[in-house]
Amino acid sequence: MRTQQTAAGEPFAAALAGIDWSRPWFQPFAPRGAALAEAVQGGADLRALLDAQSVASGLHNARGLPLRFVPQQALPEGRAYEAHIDATGEVPTRDNLHDFFNALVWLHFPRAKRVLNQIQAAVIAREGVRTARGGVRDAATLFDENAVLFLSEGDEHAEALRGFAWQQLFVAQRHAWGTACRVVPFGHALLEKLVQPYKAVTAHAWTLPLVAGGALDKAVALSLQEAAADGTLRGGRCFAPLPVMGIPGWCDDNASPDFYADITVFRPGRMRDLQRQPD
Repeated sequence: MRTQQTAAGEPFAAALAGIDWSRPWFQPFAPRGAALAEAVQGGADLRALLDAQSVASGLHNARGLPLRFVPQQALPEGRAYEAHIDATGEVPTRDNLHDFFNALVWLHFPRAKRVLNQIQAAVIAREGVRTARGGVRDAATLFDENAVLFLSEGDEHAEALRGFAWQQLFVAQRHAWGTACRVVPFGHALLEKLVQPYKAVTAHAWTLPLVAGGALDKAVALSLQEAAADGTLRGGRCFAPLPVMGIPGWCDDNASPDFYADITVFRPGRMRDLQRQPD
């Protein structure tokens, strides 16, 4: 009996089986994600499982409509994905890793995801769907797909990140990682890449003060609302590039300072990047 084929199908089940939930970048999502993956591999329908968790958590979109995970075919032809979520509360979800991680982030960061969706939908309502997204939608998409949350006490670590000071950030300040400084993945495309990680994987880092885990979703949502309101959520320059395999504990090889000498990955930065650091 081929139970995997009845729901997600063998390719998706095999992809889920390839996730190593013990990896440090998956740790925030591991308890819920591993259970979902195991259930889908056993033949359960992903969207039904997600809906049950959404109902239990009382998740909703910015309009207060219950959040539901529906087949991709539920997205009407010609309607933008973000606009559909905003109008209906329905999140079109395919049987693949990309949409699996997207749903998982919705379950873990519902406030932040709701704000991102609201920002996208507002721009679409105002400007329509264009070939080029424009600065605000571009930034919101980069956040949604590829962001990490860079959390630190004070400004020292964030300034090193924005200044491309890799030796300072990862070697001299290595002792501070996990206490005064930490990173939490957010982007679902980034999580998908990290199923099979490689040295050059680079995230868009969004810097925030260090907060307790339970308050993180609210802090991210508020920071996005403020950035959208004051115009700083625009394009790729509101982020700092972060080669995530350089994060202490994320890769055995980075225990050696020589790991960071690879300037094809740990780039020195261009002058205009260094000059754009906030005061």
